[in-house]
Amino acid sequence: MLKPDLKQAKTRTKNPVLIYNDVYKLLDEDKKIGLNKKYYLKTYGCQMNVRDSETIKAILEDMNFLETDNYLEADLLILNTCAVRENVHNKVFGMIGRFKHLKETRKDIIVGLMGCMAQEEVVVDKILNKYKWLNFVLGTHNLHQLPEVIRSQQKLNINAPSIEGDIYENLPVKRTNPFTAFVNIIYGCDKFCTYCIVPFTRGKERSRQKEDILKEINKLIKAGYQEVTLLGQNVNAYGKDLNDQYYLNNLLEDIAKTKIPRIRFLTSHPWDFTDEMIEVIKNNSNIMPYFHLPVQSGSSRILKLMGRRYTKEEYLTLFNKIKKAIPNSSITTDIIVGFPNETEEDFQETIDLVKECQFDGAYTFLYSPREGTPAAKLKDNVLLEVKEKRLHRLNLIVNEHAKKSNDKMLGKIVPVLIENYSDKNKGQFIGYTDTYKSVNVIGDEKQLGKIVDVEITDVKSWSLTGKTV
Repeated sequence: MLKPDLKQAKTRTKNPVLIYNDVYKLLDEDKKIGLNKKYYLKTYGCQMNVRDSETIKAILEDMNFLETDNYLEADLLILNTCAVRENVHNKVFGMIGRFKHLKETRKDIIVGLMGCMAQEEVVVDKILNKYKWLNFVLGTHNLHQLPEVIRSQQKLNINAPSIEGDIYENLPVKRTNPFTAFVNIIYGCDKFCTYCIVPFTRGKERSRQKEDILKEINKLIKAGYQEVTLLGQNVNAYGKDLNDQYYLNNLLEDIAKTKIPRIRFLTSHPWDFTDEMIEVIKNNSNIMPYFHLPVQSGSSRILKLMGRRYTKEEYLTLFNKIKKAIPNSSITTDIIVGFPNETEEDFQETIDLVKECQFDGAYTFLYSPREGTPAAKLKDNVLLEVKEKRLHRLNLIVNEHAKKSNDKMLGKIVPVLIENYSDKNKGQFIGYTDTYKSVNVIGDEKQLGKIVDVEITDVKSWSLTGKTV
C-alpha cells in the first residue's frame, strides 16, 4: 500500500481513464468452497458500503455459502468497514477481537476485513503488528477478487492498493430491498476536504457510463422496483470526468423518462449543485424533492479551513434557490462540531445558519482527526468538553426544527412507498414519503411495495404515523 499523500492523490485525479471489464467468472472449485458452510457479514458506514455488501453477499452465495446473522455459527466472517470516524474504527477492532477468540477454538474459519478501513495504511500496519491471524484484507477497488482471496485461504492475504482500479460492470448483486434499490453512478471523490479520508480510501472520481446505468435501472423496473437511489461520494459531480458534456442533470432527465415512480440521489456537494439540476428536478415529478446537502459549518472561516470551496453566504444562496424552485422540498445536512480553531463565534454562526435554514434533519458529529488527512496536522485545540456542550446545544435546535417540519404533516394525506414490516409494532408497516420522511403505517399487507395515500395521524421528531386512505 502507498501512503495516503495529498499531493500524489491530487495528481491521480487528472485525466481519469475508465476501463469496463466483465471479470466475474467463478471457477468450478469456487462453487464448491461454500457448500454446507455459512457466512456472516457486518456492514458499517454509508449507503455505498451497503451497496458493496449487496455484491459481497451475491458473490458468496454464488460460491454456495448461506447467510447467517449469528457469527458464532459462521464459517466465513467479513467486516465491511467505514473509515470516516474513529468510533467506527474502535467498533471494528472490537469485533475483530471477538472473532479472534472464536478462531482460537475453530482454526478452520476464515476472517476477512473489507471496505474503507482496508485502504488505510495505519490499519494495515496495525493488522500486520497485532492481527496477523486474519485471512485477508481486501480493499474497496477489489470486490471482484473476493473468490480468489477466499480460494487461497492463505494467512493474511492483503490486496488493498491505494490507487483505484477500473470500474467493473456486471458484478452480481443481492438486493437488500425488493422495492427500492441503490444504483452506483460515480465512485470516489476529488474534493479533498481537509478532514476527509474518503478520497484516499475510495480514490478519484470515476463515473459509470450512462448506458450501463440506464441498463441497470431498466432491469430494476422490469423486476417491479418502485424507486432507485443514485449513489456517489459526490453524486452531483457525475460526468465531469467523462468529457462528453453529459452530467447529472442529463442523467436525471433520462432516468425520469423511464417512468420509474421514484428517483433519489445521495450525497450532494454544494459546489457541484447546478441550476440545470434544479430545473430538471423541478420539471420531473418522479424525481423526489429530497436533498441531503452537507454544510459542515456555518462559519466561512471554518469552511475555508475545511477546504469546502464555498462560503456560508454561497451555501445559503443555493439553499434558498432550491427552496424557491421546489417549495415542498425537504433538505437535510451534515454538521461537524469542534473543528480545529473553531471559536464560540464560529459555532454561533453555525447555530444561526441552522435557525435560518430550519433543516428537516441533520447528522451532527464531533470532530475527530483522521490520520493521513491535512486536518490531522492541525492541533485539535477545541476541548472535548466544549465540543460535547456545543453538540448538545446544536442538537436541541436541530430536533426542534425537525419536529416543526413534521408537525406540518399532521392531518395531511401524502404518498408513501410501503417498504417493509415494522420491527416494533405488529400490524404496522414502514414507508417513506416523497420527502424521505419515515412513516409507521397502519395498512394492509397487500400494499407492500406500492405507493399509497396515507393520512398522517401522529408526529414525532424523526418519524410519522399514519393510516392508509
